[in-house]
Order: sequence, then structure tokens, then C-alpha cells
Amino acid sequence: MMLFDKLRKIQERSDEIARELANPAAFGQAEYARLRKEHAETLEVVERIQAYQEVLKRLGEARHILAEGGDRELQELAQSEIDELTGQQTKLETELKRLLLPRDANEDKNVFVEIRAGAGGDEAALFAGDLMRMYTKYAERQRWKVEVMEISPTGVGGVKEAILFIQGRGAWSRLKFERGVHRVQRVPVTESSGRIHTSTVTVAVLPEAEEVDVKVDERDLRVDVYRSSGPGGQGVNTTDSAVRITHVPTGLVVTCQDERSQIKNRAKAMRVLRARLLERAQDEQQAAIAADRKNQVGTGERSERIRTYNVPQTRVTDHRIGLTLHRLPAVLEGDLDELVEALAAAEQAERREGDAHAGGRRHRHGASRRGMASGRVDGMRAPRHLPAA
Repeated sequence: MMLFDKLRKIQERSDEIARELANPAAFGQAEYARLRKEHAETLEVVERIQAYQEVLKRLGEARHILAEGGDRELQELAQSEIDELTGQQTKLETELKRLLLPRDANEDKNVFVEIRAGAGGDEAALFAGDLMRMYTKYAERQRWKVEVMEISPTGVGGVKEAILFIQGRGAWSRLKFERGVHRVQRVPVTESSGRIHTSTVTVAVLPEAEEVDVKVDERDLRVDVYRSSGPGGQGVNTTDSAVRITHVPTGLVVTCQDERSQIKNRAKAMRVLRARLLERAQDEQQAAIAADRKNQVGTGERSERIRTYNVPQTRVTDHRIGLTLHRLPAVLEGDLDELVEALAAAEQAERREGDAHAGGRRHRHGASRRGMASGRVDGMRAPRHLPAA
């Protein structure tokens, strides 16, 4: 199916949803909310379609004036407008192709970021603390809200394990690229000979699971309460407020002891448990799909080394896309935009390539191309250079 076929179908679907929403009494609350969300998504595409139609119309008018000849000043104005509109056309085509890519089911979700020290002992724990600070700083730059769900500090100022809950628009779509093994190369403060050590930290990014995403049967849970062992004040340390929840069928265990209230700790632990159960289900599905294809950017394979932070050279290298930046201090202060945007661009390119291959297979098996036979769809003339999405 060509790009213009897709645009026409989205326009038709948007109009259909608008008609359905005109009678909210016909739906239950959940279905009405789903339709409203889908309508908002299609409207973004429709707005770009309308802008694209307007650009094509103006381009046609300017080219007509240029072809007629005549007044030199008018010709120059027409050529100037053609140059400007051609740039707008290219930009809109790129945006439309991006919007037409299959949506990530987790795109609008908040995330849990789990940071765990790996190989390297105390140095790995110190680096885990550095990454926790980096993600907190990055979230602040994005104006996201950060909540510490769980933290296990070490005696040397590091972090053995930490779980952050990050809320905000785009949290999943930008942070999902952080999943994997992060490696640091630097001279520890305790190293007298100046020898560089290599340590690792594992980062997991889990989309928040709503109750509608994951159903948890209370009969499958074992809940233990105990006295908090960490800092937090007299009330935390003298009452049985800490909570440990075990999901018996899977063996997953979640603990929370940050709050003085046992009820609040249980609620926090349940949110983390749902996210882990959702990730487990999605990983199983993804593994089945990925069994016969190459590993792709953003699949979240935990075993691979995704990034190296070389402190002596102030260098950070993302091994998935071969990008190296020589500004490590800024990255550790939360300036991740260049890395994230490069990874997102690589992911979109791979998804477009996959979609194009799928479209080619459909065409070879007799898919219809009637919508492009005349080069026109709903009043739009398809530019000759516009490829299939």
C-alpha cells in the first residue's frame, strides 16, 4: 500500500470516529476513552495531511505562473515561492512517514527505570549512582516528574540497586533506548597505580502497567511485612511498614520500604510488580517474533553491551549505532538528547525499511494499487519522487 492510500484511510477513519463520538451515550466509559485517544492520534496525521494538501496546491499555482512566462518580477516571486514550498513539502513528507509508522503500544506510558550495579564491586555501585543522577537530571530537563521507588545505597556512596518512576510525555519513547549493559572505564579513587578499571551497570526500563494491562489475582500473591532496615526516620524504623510481595506463579519478588505507611508501600510495590509482569509478557512475545530476524535497535536485549563511558578520554560510545561523543561530562549531567535522537532516528529508519519490505511482499502477491493509478487521491496529486512508505 502506497503512502497516499494510507493517508486516505486515516482521513476516513478520523471522520468515522468523529461521527461515533457525537453520540457518547452509545459507549461504555472505557470504549469512549479509547475512541477519544484514537481520534487524537488520527487528528495529528490529518492536520499534516491538510497542510500537505495546501502546500501541493500552492506549488501547483506557482508552477503555473512560472510556466506562463511574462512579467520578470512575478516570475522571480513564483520561483522563490516554489523553492520555499518544495522545502516544506519534503519536511511534511518526512513527518507523515514518521506518523504512519506502527505505533509503539507503550508510547504514551510512564516508566520505571531499574539501575543495578554489575561487575566491578564498589566501582560498579558508584557508577550506578552516577547513572541514577544522570537519568534524574535528564528527566528534569524534559520536565518529567521523578519518584524514587526503591534504593539500596552502599557504604562508599554508591548504589547497589535503585528504581525510579518517571512520569511525563515521551518518557517511554525516549528512555527505552537505555535498556542494556552500560560499561564505564575509569581510574578508581582507590587505585594508587593509576590503572583503568572496567565496571558494568545494568539498566532496565519498564513501561508502567495499568490494571487493564495486567490482571493480578490476589490469590497468586504472598505479602510479607517487616521492619524497615534503612534510613528514613524514627517512624520508618520502628514499625512493620516495609512490604515484600511475591508473585507465586512467576517467582517475581518486589519490595518497598520508602514510606512510613504499609498501605503506601504495598501500593508502590504493586505498581512495580504490574510493570514487571507486563514486561515479562511482552518479552515472551518479542522473543517469538525476533527468533528469525536480526537484533534491532531498541529491542532491549539485556545481555549486550550498549554503551561505554570512557572517563580518561571524556568519551561516550553507543555501540548499537557506532556513535561517539567527546563530551562525557555533559552526558553525565543529563544531556542525552543527541544520543537519544540518533537512536530514535536509527529505529525509525529500520522500521520504515521493514514496512517497505512488507509492502513489497504485498505487492508481489497482488496487492491493489488502484489508489495511485491516476496519481491523484482525494484531490492530491502524488509527487513523482515520493516513494512508498
